[in-house]
Amino acid sequence: MNFDEEINRNKTNSLKYDFKSDKNKPDDVFPMWVADMDFKCCEEILNDMHKKIDHGVFGYSKNDETYFNAIENWYKQNHNVELKREWLITTPGIVFALATAVKTLTEENDYVLINNPVYYPFTEVVEDNKRKIVSSDLVLTNGHYEIDFEDFENKIKQYNVKAYFLCSPHNPVGRVWTKDELNKIIEICKRYNVFIVCDEVHSDFIWKGNHTCILNYTDIQNQVILCTAPTKTFNLAGLQVSNIFIPNEKVREKFQLELWNTGYSLINVMGLVACQSAYEKGQKWLNELKKYLLDNVNYVDTFLKEKLPKVKLIYPEGTYLLWLDFSGLNLSDEKIEELMIKEAKLWLDNGKMFGNSGKGFQRINIALPREKLKAALEKLVKTFKNF
Repeated sequence: MNFDEEINRNKTNSLKYDFKSDKNKPDDVFPMWVADMDFKCCEEILNDMHKKIDHGVFGYSKNDETYFNAIENWYKQNHNVELKREWLITTPGIVFALATAVKTLTEENDYVLINNPVYYPFTEVVEDNKRKIVSSDLVLTNGHYEIDFEDFENKIKQYNVKAYFLCSPHNPVGRVWTKDELNKIIEICKRYNVFIVCDEVHSDFIWKGNHTCILNYTDIQNQVILCTAPTKTFNLAGLQVSNIFIPNEKVREKFQLELWNTGYSLINVMGLVACQSAYEKGQKWLNELKKYLLDNVNYVDTFLKEKLPKVKLIYPEGTYLLWLDFSGLNLSDEKIEELMIKEAKLWLDNGKMFGNSGKGFQRINIALPREKLKAALEKLVKTFKNF
C-alpha cells in the first residue's frame, strides 16, 4: 500500500500517458485528465489474477453465483442496499451501458435530461444514438452546486423527457446528493414517468455526507437502471467490467436484447477475476487509499488558498476529480488552456467539455503520488500567479 511509489506508465499503452499526440497535446505535458489512478493495483487482486494466468486457459467465461455474492456483500456492507442476482447484467463499461440504456428507454429524437456540467460521455451517447439532450444546469451558489428543481421539472414537462441520467456522486463537481435531494428527484421522475439511469461509479469515494444508493428507494426501483463498476474504486478500467442492475423485468429483457444486438455476450475473463477479488479482498486497500486521496484533496485546498487564491477549489463531497474555478483570473477559456499546456505543461480537462456551464473551470485528477501532485501545483502557481 505504498501510494507514494512513482510508477513509470510511459510505453505501457496508457491512454493517459502514451497517446498525447492523438489528442493534439505536446509530448512534454504531464497528464492529469482521464480518471484512472497512478497507483499499483491491490496486491490481493494481482495475486488472484496471477493464479488465473498460471492456470493458463482463457476460454469463454461467465459470471457465476460467487461473482454476484461478492458484489452483493460489498454493496450491503458499504452502501446498505440489497441487490438481487436476477437484476444483474454485465457490460464492458458504464459508458457502454449508458448507450444501451438510451436505446432501451427511448426512440430517435426523444429527449434525455442531464445536469451540466456533467461527465461528457452522457451527452455523447445520447446524441450519437440520434436522441436529444436537454440540460437542467446545476446552480453554483457560494461554492456549492445545487439542482434547480423548478427548472428540472419544467424541462421534463417542456421536452417530454423519457430518461434522466443521474450522476451520483456527481462528476465533475463532486456533489454527493442528500436524501432530501434524491427524494425530490424521485418524486418528480415518478410524477412524469421518467426513467432514471444512475451512474454510481464514484460511490466508494465519499469525503463529506453519505452516499445513498438509488436502489435504496424501493418505490422507484422499477424506474431505475443502476450502473456500477469496480473500475474507479480499484483502478481496473482497462479490464472492462461493469455491473448493471435493472429490477424491472421487461426493461431488463429489452436492455439485454439491445446488448446482444451489438454482438456482445461474455465479459472479459480477467475482468471477472479482478472484480470478484476486489469486492472480496480489497476493503483494507481501499480504506488506506481513501485516507491518501483525502490528504491529497486537502493538500490542494490548502495550497491554492495560500499560493493561488484566485483559483478556487469547489471542495468535493466525493470523487478524486477536483473542479477548479479559474474565473477569478479574468482569462478566456482559450487563454487558460494555452497557458496550461504551453507554460504550466499540464494536461487537465477543460471545463467546457462538461457543457457550457463548465466555462472557466478545469477538472484535475489528484489520484497520484503526493510528490507528483506537489510538482504539478508548483507549475500551476508559477504560470498563473501574475494573473
